[in-house]
Amino acid sequence: MSGQAPVSPLEAHLGYWLRFVSNQVSHAFALKVAARDVTVAEWVVLRELYGQDAVVPSMLAERLGMTRGAISKLADRLVAKQLVTRTIHGDDRRYQVLALTDTGQALVPELSALADQNDAEFFGHLDASQRAAIQEALQDIVRRHGLRSVPVE
Repeated sequence: MSGQAPVSPLEAHLGYWLRFVSNQVSHAFALKVAARDVTVAEWVVLRELYGQDAVVPSMLAERLGMTRGAISKLADRLVAKQLVTRTIHGDDRRYQVLALTDTGQALVPELSALADQNDAEFFGHLDASQRAAIQEALQDIVRRHGLRSVPVE
């Protein structure tokens, strides 16, 4: 086996540490929103609808980097939970808009507070410059690689 490059340990990879932290942060947040009977993906849709009158599902899919089918399934679940309304306009059943119900509108600030709490639990010990440096580095990676899909799980 001489001549082969040495095999680097897992811990030598920045991706390993990003995934390690990401998994823990995501899991903790998923548990928090699950206590409100919402998934992380549903939270993302609810937050995107917050403050909007009504949104066409295809526009929502575009903004979130999701497929129309995924948005449709999420909308179905949120309609069933009475957090979102789906209104069909005119004779064309394909033209629909989504909007938060009053219950959905009231829930978003609660879920946002859970997101803030989760961030504080994992990153609150960092000073502002450390947080800004991490965020700037990650946003640079997103830009450089043209990443578009919003993380939902």
